[in-house]
Amino acid sequence: MNGFMHQKILIFTDVDGSLLDHHSYSYSAAEPLLEDLRTADVPVIPVTSKTRAELQVLRTELQNRHPFIVENGAAVFIPKACFPELVGNADTVDDLFCYAFSEPRAYWQALLKELETEFEHLFTTFEKAGVKGIMEMTGLSRAAAERANQRDFSEPVSWLGDEKSKQAFIAAVEARGATVLQGGRFLHITGGCDKGKAVQWLCQQYQDHYAGLDLLTLAAGDSHNDIAMLEVVDKPIIIRSPIQTIPTLKHRDVYITNKYGPEGWVEAVSKLIAPTISCPPSNNSLLGND
Repeated sequence: MNGFMHQKILIFTDVDGSLLDHHSYSYSAAEPLLEDLRTADVPVIPVTSKTRAELQVLRTELQNRHPFIVENGAAVFIPKACFPELVGNADTVDDLFCYAFSEPRAYWQALLKELETEFEHLFTTFEKAGVKGIMEMTGLSRAAAERANQRDFSEPVSWLGDEKSKQAFIAAVEARGATVLQGGRFLHITGGCDKGKAVQWLCQQYQDHYAGLDLLTLAAGDSHNDIAMLEVVDKPIIIRSPIQTIPTLKHRDVYITNKYGPEGWVEAVSKLIAPTISCPPSNNSLLGND
């Protein structure tokens, strides 16, 4: 019997640039470790700017049956089999409970239209760009771009102007009641939510369900819109990024990876939780490697 029998480990993870490579969107480097975590019954919970439609495809590929958080914390989706009941009012979408923290997408689209004259030619939105424009901005296939555009609670903005104008734009959007989150490629316009609030709410669901167990929470992210998530967990991990500076956290116990993307994800998760879990290793197990 090990000393961690009464501990439930939760791994929250950003997707693009963290679990997925920033350029190729590949997670192949993390597959052996993800297999070990499935065997050890350690939930890996995506927390992302992506949509539910995008996450459904990735979760199927990863054989992931755990909850997930979409659109930068705008909503938490929980498979009905996870918990017998939830705190608060949740909608039902297919076989999922949905707890939303933001107004719907149409609300933010209308707000952005109000700013088109003041900031003419300085920004474009996913709505305005359409699927073809999203493909050009992201390098995604048509099918993937269509899923990226199936947003429920937010509107991504591609900023085309200078930094001074960008700050004026952010101030104008926030003055109208929105939250602006800077992702790896886009500004995300949404409600009074962030990844941290959503993570805290979901942790409470786990705490209520696993009464008597201590939660050990990890979170991995590479960008500034991950800061709120990283600051509310026990062990924050900053994945080194090839395109942006390392976010600054107030947390005292931060692990900054040496490697990028999924290689960095494996580096950090293996080092931080290998001593705390016990599972039959896969043939290519990375658990325990630094």
